[in-house]
Amino acid sequence: METTRHFVATVYVVNDGATALHEHDKLDMWLPPGGHVDRDELPHETALREAREETGLTVSLLADADGPESETARSLPQPRQFLLEDINVTPEGVGHQHVDFVYYGEVEHRDIAPAAGEQDADDWEWFAPADLRARADELADDVVEVGIDAIEAVEGSR
Repeated sequence: METTRHFVATVYVVNDGATALHEHDKLDMWLPPGGHVDRDELPHETALREAREETGLTVSLLADADGPESETARSLPQPRQFLLEDINVTPEGVGHQHVDFVYYGEVEHRDIAPAAGEQDADDWEWFAPADLRARADELADDVVEVGIDAIEAVEGSR
């Protein structure tokens, strides 16, 4: 079986010690905002666009863009995590994977107002580290671990 891979970008949105997750309609799991990188986008642009579409929030990324610069090259904001995620696992193997650029970001408020066509605001919840740990049985291990790391990184950046 051939494995198909898509580039995606995710952002763990943090406000006041908690991160926003929604129960994804199609995947039936709790996830932060994110989605596929469009042909004309860079990964950090995708993360910001998806957060804006899915939550209505304007995110400030916690991402360094330090590195070489020249007339033909520039450094991009660095993801905090870079994950290979199995999406479609069958007895025959993994049919689909996401190569995920995972960013951390901060917002000024928690008023979620998704764009038309996105999941309802009622599908979103704010999870503090204790909430992530307490609900670990219904959350993927990486969502708990990365969610806590994102909260600590944003809170520690002040």
